[in-house]
This record gives sequence, structure tokens and C-alpha cells, in this order.
Amino acid sequence: MDATVDTEQVAARETTRRVRDVFDAAAWRYDAMNDVMSLGSHRLFKRMAVEMARLRPGKRVLDLAGGTGDIALLAARQVRRSALAPPPVAEGDGRVVLADINRAMLDTGRKRVARRAANVDWAQADATELPFADGAFHAVLVGFGLRNFADKEAGLREMLRVLGADGVAVVLEFSTVRHPLLACAFDAVKATWPTLGRVVAGNADPYRYLVTSIRNHPDQDTLSQMMRDAGFARVEYHNLFGGAAAIHRGFK
Repeated sequence: MDATVDTEQVAARETTRRVRDVFDAAAWRYDAMNDVMSLGSHRLFKRMAVEMARLRPGKRVLDLAGGTGDIALLAARQVRRSALAPPPVAEGDGRVVLADINRAMLDTGRKRVARRAANVDWAQADATELPFADGAFHAVLVGFGLRNFADKEAGLREMLRVLGADGVAVVLEFSTVRHPLLACAFDAVKATWPTLGRVVAGNADPYRYLVTSIRNHPDQDTLSQMMRDAGFARVEYHNLFGGAAAIHRGFK
């Protein structure tokens, strides 16, 4: 057996286990903590990401690592025949699949979304081995989830595989602030998150993990190249808050 491959597999399983444990602990207060940590700005960023997908009525969308369903809800409205139509699904409406590897997050998202959108389905799925057919979706969106993939390259390849011709992938994620003063300010903000987690959610550990995962995540140019290496074309990114977050977009 190739020792390198075996080591990589063990590391991937350990990453998956750790991410599962972190989000099991955070699921019940996940939305409240996001609002506190970002002062609500994460909601604006998610709207921008959905807009960059250029969704149209009738399209099929995968909200990958979708958590509690913010992006799924936004996308569900975009792919309906009429955003003003009542909740029952109408002929010509598109559908959104909310997928997450974590059962606690998925259950929280299901309860939240089911009351507000009738054109959303759910799937517990590993982003590196998606249970969907080739070309099943017109768009794949990932909001603050890519950094948690056990194998980012494999996840990107899977995203490309499940996209149809001319499909689009949009990745919203924390990124790298290059201006020294802004970087220091962002580091200071992140340092408060474990304390906020203990106060608001009763557990600091998930937010210590969050800070570490941001630090280890590829910067904008590296992620762009990773998307190209996975097979995406016309890859571009847009910085938010000086690079504290970024939206990457690529096409099949």
C-alpha cells in the first residue's frame, strides 16, 4: 500500500470527524453566532454570492455545505417561476438541493427552510463524493463551507462533475487580507470569536476551530488556481471587506 495515500486518507477522515464534531456542537446557535461575529454582514455576502450565480426560474441548484439554509432560501426564490408566488410549488419552478455532511446542521436547516420554501430538497452528502449524477445542476453554491472540506481539490472536481454545460460554481469563503493594517484589525476581530462563542453559544471550541480553519485556507489566487486545475474556466474572484472574505466564480 502506498504510505502517502494511506496517510492522506487518514488525515481526510480525521478532518471529516473534527468538522462533524465542531458543527454538532455549533448547530443550535449557528445563525445567532454568525450575526454576532459578522454584525450581520454575512447575509449581504450570501446575497451577493447568489446574485453572481445569475439564477433563473426553472434551474436546478446545489447549495453545498449549506448548513442552516441561508443560501438555499435565497436560491429557491430566484429559481421559482415568480418570486412573489405563494409557497406551493408551481409548474416551471426550479429546485434547490440543500446538502451538508453534518446531520445536526442539516436537520436545523431542514426545519428552518421547510416553513419558507417548498422547492427545496435535502441530502446528507460528503462534498468529496457527491451522490448526484453528472450534469445534474445548473449552479453549485458554497457559502463558508469550502475550508471545511477534507479534500478541497476533490470537492472542486465533484462540483464541476455535477454541473451541466455552461454551469456555474460560486464559492463564498473567508480569505486573505493583504493590507497590513486591515489584516491586523481582522486578526483582532477573529481573536474575540472564541469568547463570543462561549458567551452566546456556551462553547468556545467551534470558534477556535473557525479561526484555525481561516488561517489554513488558501488565499484568493491559490484558490483561483485550484479551481482552474479542477477544470473550471473563466475563474474570477471579488474581495469583500478588503479580502476578509471573497467570492470566487468559475464556469464549466
